[in-house]
Amino acid sequence: TKLKTLLIKYTISLDRSEDEEFKMMLTDKQTNESEVFAGKSYGIVLSKAYSYLLKVLKENKTSSNNPNS
Repeated sequence: TKLKTLLIKYTISLDRSEDEEFKMMLTDKQTNESEVFAGKSYGIVLSKAYSYLLKVLKENKTSSNNPNS
């Protein structure tokens, strides 16, 4: 699942505000860098976080394939 995949690379914090907005913070387990995603539902923030993971993995693959970058 998306959540299990995210948990391989990130520590996840999930919260819901009084106005019912969900916030998910991803903290990279290796670099300690964080990214926050917000949305009206858990599914929305999970999808945003998963898309972010795919983007990061693609960027890392591209930079590792290009040693001059």
